[in-house]
Amino acid sequence: MQRVDGAEVVVAGETVGRIDGPGLLVLVGVTHSDDEAIARRLAQKVYDLRIFDASRVDPSRVPDAAKEVSASDLGLPVLVVSQFTLYADTRKGRRPTWDAAAPGPVAEPLVVVVADELRSRGAEVATGRFGADMRVGLVNDGPTTIIIDVD
Repeated sequence: MQRVDGAEVVVAGETVGRIDGPGLLVLVGVTHSDDEAIARRLAQKVYDLRIFDASRVDPSRVPDAAKEVSASDLGLPVLVVSQFTLYADTRKGRRPTWDAAAPGPVAEPLVVVVADELRSRGAEVATGRFGADMRVGLVNDGPTTIIIDVD
């Protein structure tokens, strides 16, 4: 997950997903043991993490004089992009393997669950295109990049 000040996904020259201004870019890797419950917990965790500086936003949007606020607190957008390469194994040789990544028919529905759960929480959600050769552009705010592992 990355805290961003704008991000987009381009496939074959066409912008397929975009968020403007502050928000989150969530790169989702799915492994064989993941299920719908894990996908939902991931979405909830991502949207509720307090990683935005409250002093940088309109004070009327900050709950209870908090110093750090979440994307949920601020109603920020999220760009969800599937990324099996997060499960690269580089321990042997010079070519990574992706044996730990779930196959498309297993992974794609779980990436959809993540996006749908975020939408159900009120987030504006944009997505990449599963299995496509995507160009992801972003302005990392901070930079802040956080690895979230939900079991």
